[in-house]
Formats: sequence, C-alpha cells, structure tokens
Amino acid sequence: MTVGDSFQLAGLPTLSRATAARDETARKDPQRLDRLWKSGQVLLVDKHGRTPVRDGATALAPRQALEIADDHPAEAMLLGEQDDVAYWVLPSTEELRPVAAPPGAWSLWAGAESATGEQWHDLRGIGSLLDDTAAGLFTTAVGLLNWHARAKFCASCGSPVTPIAAGWASKCTGCGREEYPRTDPAVICLVHDGADQVLLARQPIWPAHRYSVLAGFVETGESLEACVEREIAEEVGIQVADIRYLGSQPWPFPRSIMIGFAATADPTAPLVPADGEIEHAHWVSRAQVTEALSNGGQLPDLILPGETSIARQMIAGWARLTA
Repeated sequence: MTVGDSFQLAGLPTLSRATAARDETARKDPQRLDRLWKSGQVLLVDKHGRTPVRDGATALAPRQALEIADDHPAEAMLLGEQDDVAYWVLPSTEELRPVAAPPGAWSLWAGAESATGEQWHDLRGIGSLLDDTAAGLFTTAVGLLNWHARAKFCASCGSPVTPIAAGWASKCTGCGREEYPRTDPAVICLVHDGADQVLLARQPIWPAHRYSVLAGFVETGESLEACVEREIAEEVGIQVADIRYLGSQPWPFPRSIMIGFAATADPTAPLVPADGEIEHAHWVSRAQVTEALSNGGQLPDLILPGETSIARQMIAGWARLTA
C-alpha cells in the first residue's frame, strides 16, 4: 500500500465530543424552560471565554441556577440536558486576576483566578482536559455567546435584536426578522507526500517553533475541495491532489467549524509562503513528528498544535500509519 493513503484521525476531535441532548421544542416552551431553570446548572463565561473549573481544570464548576435567579434571565441560553439536569450559560463580568494556565493546557491567554481563589480557564486551553459532556457544553456555550456578541443588530434593517428560543435565535425589534446562530466553514488540510513527509507551516504571530497544517475560510460559491486547492496554493504556492475528507470539529473562535481534509503534493515543488500570513513552511519527516508526539507534542525546534485542535488528531493519525 502507499503510505498515507488510508490514514484517519487519531481520535474524535476534542471539541466534537458532546453528550447533552439538544431539544428544539424545549427552547420554545416557556413553562418547560421555567422547570429546566429551577433544576438547572449554569456555566458562567467571561469576555475572554473563561469559565470556572475545578479538579485541576479537568472539570467545569457550574452554579446552581436558583442561586443566580428565581426565574431564568432573558439572556440565559439553554445548552442541553444530561442525566435530568439542564445546563445553561450566562455571560459573566466577575473581576479576575491572571494566573498561569494549568499543566497540559494550550491557550492564547493565561488563566484567571477570582477573589476567592477559584480558577477560570478558556476552552482552547483546557478543552482536551475535560470529559465528553463538559467539552460539549463548554464548546456550545462559547459558540452561542460569541454569536450573540457579534450579532446585536438586524442584518436587514439595522435595529437592535433580542434573544429568543432560549438563546438559539434572535428577533429584530424593528422588522421582526428572526436570525439563527451562524457558523463559518473553514477547511484544514494535512498535505503529505504519499510517503514519509508532511507539510507544516507557521503564522508570524505564533510562539517560536509552533507549526501546524494549513487552513483557511471557505469563500462564497466555493466547494470545500476547491477551497483546499485554493488555500494551499495561496498560502505556500503548491498544487495538491487526492483530496479526501477526514472529519470535522466545531471551533467557536469566534464561530467556525473546521472541516478536515488530507491531500498529497510534490515535496520537490518550491514553497512560496504567503507574505504576512505564513512565516515559514517546510516538509517534516514522520520520524520527527513521531518523536515530537511521544514527547508531549514538542521538540526544541518543533511544537505541534495543542490537543484541543483537530490539527493534532490529523497529524497524529498520519504519523501512526505504517506501510
């Protein structure tokens, strides 16, 4: 067989895990929402996407809903139900001070701590440390909050909107138009040579030596496969072939879904990194990637994507394939 032809994701992407039941009918039933609030728990999330955690950031620390309010606030959003418990999310303005991220975290921000010493951390940093239920709830919470934060006015008439359906829609106060949470599709592609090399690249804003696979947003009127071809050509100047689907992962930073692909390319073709977007790109051997994976995802000159990202599962899946 040709090495690389049949590899799959090494595992289910961290943020694709979810167990809480979503029930659209519950979102539109005021009496049921009242009952769900009274027996519910609430995730508080601050403007940086951080929520209270416990047990070394391996578990969420939601509040009892009735400790917050007797009736569910208009801005409360229903995330789902699990084991007869309803989970909600509310934005938080609690004052926090910065602290170091927990061991094993991968994040753009440091963590935070409340006045009482409670730890708060963001989804990108601790998503891989959470169990399936918590990861799904936190991912949905961040996605809904980010959508509402960026969709406060009607796209038709410009009037303010108000949340309806327990946060799963908004309604214009002017023309009455309803809007639903938007997700922006983006492709992410592992390019390999069909043998023992994978193409990795880094953005200028990343920490030194951090590399990942290539990604980009899907344009209007463009298929996913065409986006893969265009993005790879734009970012590193090479043509790809044998494009195939691997899997997907919600990525609510702010409101994307990452759609994973694999493709092949000629490793002798010259690489031309996009100015201002790609600082460096190069081919990396399977042996070096495997060594990095066995060392927690990094070597002195190679830091792989964190386990929260689908990119990590793509790279690990490719590295583990043997001929």
